[in-house]
Amino acid sequence: MTTILSPASRGATSGGFRIDPSRGERNARVSSEWFSRPDDERYLSLSDLHAATLARAERATARTVESRAIRVEASRDNAERLTLTVPGQSEPIAPTHWSFGQMCSLVGAPSSYLRNLPAPLAAINLQHGLLSHRAELVKTLETEDGRVELRAVTGPDYGRIWDHELVGAVRKIAGDGTGDTNWKVPGMIDWATMTHNPYVDITKETTTLYASDRDVFLFLVDDTHPIEAGRLPNGDPDLYFRGFYAWNSEVGSKSLGIASFYLRGVCQNRMLWGVENFEQITIRHSKFAASRFVHQATPALRNFATAS
Repeated sequence: MTTILSPASRGATSGGFRIDPSRGERNARVSSEWFSRPDDERYLSLSDLHAATLARAERATARTVESRAIRVEASRDNAERLTLTVPGQSEPIAPTHWSFGQMCSLVGAPSSYLRNLPAPLAAINLQHGLLSHRAELVKTLETEDGRVELRAVTGPDYGRIWDHELVGAVRKIAGDGTGDTNWKVPGMIDWATMTHNPYVDITKETTTLYASDRDVFLFLVDDTHPIEAGRLPNGDPDLYFRGFYAWNSEVGSKSLGIASFYLRGVCQNRMLWGVENFEQITIRHSKFAASRFVHQATPALRNFATAS
């Protein structure tokens, strides 16, 4: 049985809560994200993260087109780059590295091979693949920001969940993620005193709120309200905290997922220590993904976040 401790009985020192991180398991998922994200993919609040993901969604246009109606050619301005002409879009579209790979996969062409071809030859190969594509329709996602880019190419039944929708759902329970609610960017383990200090400044170095042009990932904890899971051999309370992380890709690079768990601390490189009761929901971006997000993932997250 777990018990949420009162302030007088939490075993807090002036620097944080005494923990035993040797219990439970380690989880490196957040640490992996922390290591791989450059500064321009790190956000200091959920409001900033939501504003960025919403802005790019508002600049985006999704359409379903016949694959044989897409025209591929080498760019007139740069013979080493490809451009696409898509029905309903008057401007030539530049594929991103990601969407080029998606196009290659859709038509069964090896992207690594085509990337090494001169653009005119790559265009011929892609055009042939689109003309003979067995699935007649594809879904495109275009973004205009100075120029028109093709962010994604998927099958017609792709069920897009926008990144800002996930961030918005989290904001309903976590506010700004900076301490204005129980849920916040985590503190840090002090290994010298074996305590978890929840009060750490949120900087580019410590934040756990990330977004790139391909995905969004966020990790939050309720580390100012420890829970007593039992007793340690010396009689001290065995404390842990609630935490969850969530991820999504509106361009199809990964599914949507939410993982909830209890943990005893987070170290400087955002490794999770003392993890227990790990549970995960994953939603593929299939035809009814948006409905599953609303009726399955969002209530599960809300129930975990508000449980006492």
